Amino acid sequence: MQNQTTSQKSTLLRRLPLIAILVVAAIGAFTLRDYLSFDTLRDNREALLAFRDENFVLTALGFALAYVVIVAFSLPGATIATLTGGFLFGTVLGSTLNVTSATIGAALIFLAARHGLGAQLGAKLESSKGVVKRIKDGIDANQWSMLFLIRLVPAVPFFVANLVPAFMQVPLYRFVVSTFFGIMPGAVVFTSVGAGLGEVFERGETPDLGIIFAPHILFPLLGLVALALVPILYKAFTGKKDVLK
Repeated sequence: MQNQTTSQKSTLLRRLPLIAILVVAAIGAFTLRDYLSFDTLRDNREALLAFRDENFVLTALGFALAYVVIVAFSLPGATIATLTGGFLFGTVLGSTLNVTSATIGAALIFLAARHGLGAQLGAKLESSKGVVKRIKDGIDANQWSMLFLIRLVPAVPFFVANLVPAFMQVPLYRFVVSTFFGIMPGAVVFTSVGAGLGEVFERGETPDLGIIFAPHILFPLLGLVALALVPILYKAFTGKKDVLK
């Protein structure tokens, strides 16, 4: 009985970080949505710029930390944070801060999920049979390609793209590298939009976030998706590691 109680406590402790993330995410979805918005950025833009000019390093560090928290706890406002990075620091530095902070935040979710449930679920998937096992083996055989695909395809929610690799026992370094470079194209686009917010504010307009679907941006992104698919298609046509046969 004592061993069982100890085991239950150990399991609960492992899952506490993931539980905390889910609880904070749920609370934040209802309480922060009106604060982390474009209107908030517009109304406080002068104060933000003034503080940045007086405390540039502190502003950059504070912004990066805030972005990590937003991503790590899946709080609303990630898009606004990306725009803010461009607005405050320009496209180059803003993109660097945005991508780095988002990657750190994603890695924290990944580690919490893997520590809490990943090992247990991974073991169950590995010992399973039939279609489930073949799907897992298919993902394992194409990890790099699959990791880049879930980052490049906008249809995959960022939160889901952080959890699934943890449950599939993807190595941390692969997750970090694929996240950093996989989110970079979209992040640069939205950061550049943020860098032009000064003119948008002066015209009393809102930024056009649909720019990512403009042909000159969408086609290169689709090209990256196609590039990520090449190894998978190659293995499928050549029969190498074709676990879905």
